[in-house]
Amino acid sequence: MKLYDLSLSGNCYKVRLFAALAGIPLDIVAVDFLAGEHKRPPLIDLNPWGEIPILEDGEVVLRDSQAILVYLARRYAGETWLPGDATGMATVMQWLSTSANEIQNGPGAARLVDKFGYQLDKADTLRRSARILPLIDAHLSRHAWLALERPTIADCAVFPYVALAPEGGVSLSDFPHIRQWIERIKALPGFVPMPGI
Repeated sequence: MKLYDLSLSGNCYKVRLFAALAGIPLDIVAVDFLAGEHKRPPLIDLNPWGEIPILEDGEVVLRDSQAILVYLARRYAGETWLPGDATGMATVMQWLSTSANEIQNGPGAARLVDKFGYQLDKADTLRRSARILPLIDAHLSRHAWLALERPTIADCAVFPYVALAPEGGVSLSDFPHIRQWIERIKALPGFVPMPGI
């Protein structure tokens, strides 16, 4: 099973992190992002969106980190990381949606501006961050984990761009429960770091 990967990508890291925590072996294939390798064959043939990560598992080819997390959890990790019952699955999935929306467009986008020079509206990324981080911190003041009172793919999805928020000029100093949650994730057996974390 191959993961086409960029070490500095939080979206790629979500997949690497979950696979490490769940003991799922991956063959990591580094993509030369700056040279545009993801925009040319054979990668553009695997993902016409021209984005990474891309997971290739035999005949199954998937794009999008959230979708890849769901696939790996359901196919290889049993009920623990993503339960099959409607309520449990929906509880996890709402956090994957938060990751792909509020977090990606808040602290994730702020990091793109500061670290990689993307031409995005920095003030908007900061406004979005200022809205979502207090909500997450309040949730974590009552729960050790984002969903189901245990680590799930919800934590893997949300973790990277929240933990990397300072690289976008978004401080976590006012969010003690987020900082404690970050340390809980780092203490999980199998945890792997990425640059910046």
